[in-house]
Amino acid sequence: MSLADSTSPNAAFAAVLIEKKRDYWRVRINNPERRNALSQAVVEGLIQAADAVSAEPAVRAVILCAEGDKAFCAGADLKERQGMSDDEVAAFIERLHEMMRRIETSPKVWIAEIKGACMGGGLELALCADLRVAHAGAKFALPEARLGIIPGAGGTQRLPRLIGVAGAKALILTGRRIDAATALRMGLVQESAADAEAAAERWAAEVGWCAPISLTQAKRAIDGGLDLSLEAALAHERECYAVTIPTEDRLEGLRAFAEKRAPVFQGK
Repeated sequence: MSLADSTSPNAAFAAVLIEKKRDYWRVRINNPERRNALSQAVVEGLIQAADAVSAEPAVRAVILCAEGDKAFCAGADLKERQGMSDDEVAAFIERLHEMMRRIETSPKVWIAEIKGACMGGGLELALCADLRVAHAGAKFALPEARLGIIPGAGGTQRLPRLIGVAGAKALILTGRRIDAATALRMGLVQESAADAEAAAERWAAEVGWCAPISLTQAKRAIDGGLDLSLEAALAHERECYAVTIPTEDRLEGLRAFAEKRAPVFQGK
């Protein structure tokens, strides 16, 4: 599977497309005939996309979206999986987890732009993003318990860390489907909008005002401190803060503040 820039003549044949903007990229799942399910090609494409954007110093944010309005991602590609051996399934699950961790631990800020169905593995993928914006008509569910399994791509761990144990159990132990307004009330998404694309771009623009190194270190401080004691987490925060002190961007921020102008950050 080859990853394609959206301007490439072969872009339409890629399972994941990249559109490069000035401060952010759009990474688009392109599997609409399977409701943007997590096929092997999609997983490999997302791994490649995460690696590619991590190597771009000018990029602050990544909008993770999907082709069409019917589904952000309907979960695993069960049709494809039916033809796989047990060993192949096990290998695929490992790559699925690796892909999600690459997104989750990326130095960039990932924003999930969710339209339509966001189900099972699709919701687990969205949980790996730093921010989530939903179209007002989006639907969310982790239905695995109704299928005789449990969420197996991080849902039982990431969801309670995001919305709390009680809310996570309410969704996972019932398989209940919720709408965007409920997802917003629960803290699952940051915004529900009639135009999710425009909303995601507004969030990307706000992220773009910040210094690249500051964004990376803030992510590391937040994510790295979650499972630590307060004392250890504060020490971790100081370590992340210390990385920003010798940067040119910090001095530019101070100059811009004094001169009452917008800073021009270089990621240095």
